[in-house]
Amino acid sequence: MDQLIVALDVDTVAEARALAERLRGAVGAFKIGSRLFTSEGPGIVEELASRGDRIFLDLKFHDIPNTVAGAVAAATRLGVWMLNVHAAGGRAMMRAARDAAQEEAARRSRPAPLVIAVTMLTSLRDSMLAEIGVTDGMGTQVGRLAALAESSGLDGVVASPHEIAIIRRRCGDRFAIVTPGIRGAADASNDQSRTTSAAEALAAGASYLVVGRPIIAAADPRAAADRLAAECRSAHVQ
Repeated sequence: MDQLIVALDVDTVAEARALAERLRGAVGAFKIGSRLFTSEGPGIVEELASRGDRIFLDLKFHDIPNTVAGAVAAATRLGVWMLNVHAAGGRAMMRAARDAAQEEAARRSRPAPLVIAVTMLTSLRDSMLAEIGVTDGMGTQVGRLAALAESSGLDGVVASPHEIAIIRRRCGDRFAIVTPGIRGAADASNDQSRTTSAAEALAAGASYLVVGRPIIAAADPRAAADRLAAECRSAHVQ
């Protein structure tokens, strides 16, 4: 299922490699985030990318434009398929990220990675927004940041399933929406607040789904991925 991105949220290269071997061909990409990257460094990114795997490097860059541009150029050299920054970094930072990805890719005669922006973390609820100085509701804030990312030339955003319709109205059908917070049927313990099922997220207009624990913590990760893909097909939303 090309729209399914599995989060390799593990501590070691050995664990990540084993999951990739079991899931290769059943999923569309692998996400490498701060946990694995901090533990093992960029080598696992290069290794999987060299195997032909699509890698979403989920490090959520958020710094001054020049620093972010350097980080994005480095990620592009690793061969990633997609990477993200924080939309809250502003227009200049996002444009610097976009330009760095395109320029570095051109130097290496390879396609530029998709550059997307994180809107609001899926662990946040409306009641928490005042803590970080946001006075509007979640939907308004996510829509505002998505529009800013689009006008900055980015390829899409990361947003919860609950804000997909808002983003589609503001940014159109070609703008990518990467949706974490996808729960499994038996996933009772979840630290993400704004969640939904995979089929519901795709029906709402998600471009890609990011799934972690419901697959990688399953007794048989390949079977779990196949079940999730079958659920989406049965709902006629793949």
